[in-house]
Amino acid sequence: MLTHPTLEKLNQLRLHGMAKGFREQMEQPEADGLSFTDRLALLVDREVTERECRHMRIRLRHARLQLSACVEDIDYRSPRGLDKALMMRLAGCDWIRHHDNVLLVGPTGTGKTYLACALGQKACRDGFNVIYRRAPRLFSEIEQAKGEGRHLKFLAALAKADLLIIDDWGLAPLDDGQRRDLLEIMDDRHINRSTLITSQLPVENWHEMIGDGTLADAILDRLVHNAHKIKMKGESMRKRRATTKDPLTETRT
Repeated sequence: MLTHPTLEKLNQLRLHGMAKGFREQMEQPEADGLSFTDRLALLVDREVTERECRHMRIRLRHARLQLSACVEDIDYRSPRGLDKALMMRLAGCDWIRHHDNVLLVGPTGTGKTYLACALGQKACRDGFNVIYRRAPRLFSEIEQAKGEGRHLKFLAALAKADLLIIDDWGLAPLDDGQRRDLLEIMDDRHINRSTLITSQLPVENWHEMIGDGTLADAILDRLVHNAHKIKMKGESMRKRRATTKDPLTETRT
């Protein structure tokens, strides 16, 4: 059998998953006992799996999540007010399909960024396009885009993301330009896409943080009314873990 030419043609056609599957079948004597239909079905399944994995890696790279986190590793043992049933529902990603929002608020160190990245990673696994930015970096990139004449293009890219994660929201009051940019972002995404916000500030303080009353009303109306709210509590998990480590055995990773 012309094994090598077939592999070359599969790779030329960019059917890399089928090529790997074909090579594996040739190395497994038990594959000879399968019918042509069964062997072809296995090759097609391998190609589909290979493409899905490749697309997921691209989505994860594009998302630029700050942490390597997944919903299966969320710690529910720590006393921080985390509702496991709610997190399991959110992990199903129906809230993204329905274009709802998620607001994660609570003290620093309670794991808000980890939860946001875990939900973002699950969204990538389920086929959604995700963009993660810390709020200061987001506004900095917007200003840079303005200076380079690609402001509208940058906002359009944000609008297309199935899930936009804005981490560390509310570290500083917004200026007028940031308020107007944020309104544009929220207006584009309202009812059409989902947004996840993490913040140390309680939601009731967001109006004051945004500043301008009219713009704050417009932004929060598009962000809060269809949002799943998660209020974290407790002391910093980072601080608690630091105090329980043995300084003689601790190693840096």
